Order: sequence, then C-alpha cells, then structure tokens
Amino acid sequence: MDKAPPRWLPFLVLGIGLLAISFGAILARIAQGYGLPSLTIATLRLGLAALLITPLALWQSGSALRMLKPRQGLLTGGAGLFLALHFATWISSLEYTSVASSTALVTTNLLWIGIASFLLFGDRPSRLMVIGIVLSLSGSLLIFWSDSRTSAPGTNPLLGNFLAIAGSWCFSAYLLIGRRLRASLALPAYVWLAYGSAAILLLLACQASDTAITGYADAAYLVALGMALGPQLLGHTSYNWSLKHVSPTFIAVVTLGEPVGSAALAWLFFGESFAPLQATGFVLLLVGIYLAARGEGK
Repeated sequence: MDKAPPRWLPFLVLGIGLLAISFGAILARIAQGYGLPSLTIATLRLGLAALLITPLALWQSGSALRMLKPRQGLLTGGAGLFLALHFATWISSLEYTSVASSTALVTTNLLWIGIASFLLFGDRPSRLMVIGIVLSLSGSLLIFWSDSRTSAPGTNPLLGNFLAIAGSWCFSAYLLIGRRLRASLALPAYVWLAYGSAAILLLLACQASDTAITGYADAAYLVALGMALGPQLLGHTSYNWSLKHVSPTFIAVVTLGEPVGSAALAWLFFGESFAPLQATGFVLLLVGIYLAARGEGK
C-alpha cells in the first residue's frame, strides 16, 4: 500500500494547480486571437498533453494499462467524454462572454458535485465546508451579476454563460468518475487514458464538423503547447493527484479560486477592468475557499 503523503501536501499541490490553471482562459483567448477555433484549441490542449505524458505512463504504469479491466476502460472512456465536452463548451464560452463570468460559472461544479456526492455516495460535508460552499457560490453569483450588467456591445453573454455552465456540469461528472478510478489506477495511467480518450473524441468532432487542426501560425501552436504544459498537465493533473487524498467537493471549492486569478490576468493582458461588485465576489470566493479548507482538514 502506498504511504500516505503529509496532510499539508494535497493543499500545496492544489494551490500550485490552481495557479497554473488560472492561465487557461488567458491562453485560450490568445489562441482564439490567432484564429484557432475553440474546438481546435480543446483538441490541441488535450492531445498534446496526452502525447507529453505517454512516455511516463508507459514506463511507470505499462503493466497496469495492459491489465486494465473492462469496467475501468468504460469508466475511463466516460471520464474522457465528459472532459472533452467540458473543454469544448467552456473554451467556446470565451468567444461570447468575459473571462470573469466564464470562469466564475464554469467553476460552479462545487454545487453540482456537492449534490451528486450526497445523493450517490452519501458524503456529508462538515459545517465549515457548507459555509465555504455558500460563501463561494455567493461570490460567483456576484461576479456573474456584475458582468451581466456591464457586458460589451456585440457580445452574447447569455450564450457564453450557458456554455460555461454546461462545461461545469461536464467537469463535475469528470471529477466524480475520476474519484472512483483514482482508487485503483495510478496517476500516470489515469491521466494518459482520460486525456487521450478526450483528445480522440475531440479529434473526431473536428473531422465531423470540418474544423481544421493544421494550417495556423506557429505562434498559435506554441500557445496550445503552453496550455498543454501549464493549465492541463500541471493544473489538471494536480487536481487528479489530489482526488486520492481529498474529497471531490473540496477540489471543487478550490477551483472557485480560478475566477480570481483569471480575472486578474485578464485585467493585465486584455484590460478587462474590475467592478466593485466583482471585487466583493472575489473576497467571498477566497473566504469560502479558506473555510472549506479548514473543514476538509478536520
């Protein structure tokens, strides 16, 4: 049996993952500026990540992959499907709404995971966790409300916000499936299977919709590589590693910090200014994450 890591380590890993993943929306926006369709961005992000992790997965988990049970294969395929849908919908949402609203809504998976974990697995969150959930979701709602009142002409916040919420539903399903798989699969094997299957499904979607994968500027592919290395391999893999050590509900709480980092980066890169209501929402998000961490620690 693997030795349990120090209690503080999963929290540190999640913090690093959160910092890396906050760059996801920024890099996706830059890639869209180079003319890459959203579906192509999602395909390249997951496909490059799967290719980069292949040597490690085969070296460290080759025997486990060869002995993969049919049930594990089906669950991994399901995780890949929901991961593919998550990125396809969420990256598309960035075409229609602001970075702040998109990231705030796509991280509402906390609500859906909390409900599903209680109904399906009987998980009962602590009182501090519940308070953290309420505060974090309140912060997300304030960010969304502020952005909806100040949307720029020519944008379509309603469509963008719906796509972001759909991405949240898909990511919730991905985390819940991953919770079961991570109990029996090593991290490199699970990540390789999930990212790889998602990339294959997205590639098929590109072919079906006649969306080109090649023919873009070299800089666009460098941005896609940055997304694979940073937000995907470092960010999402940190979440996947932590699934074995903390609850999916707490990971969902941590992801609510993404709008704070992404909005700050959007202000630096794109000049998307902060409104007072947004700042209040960011404070509530951070307080909610802190209380949820205290609840998880207990």
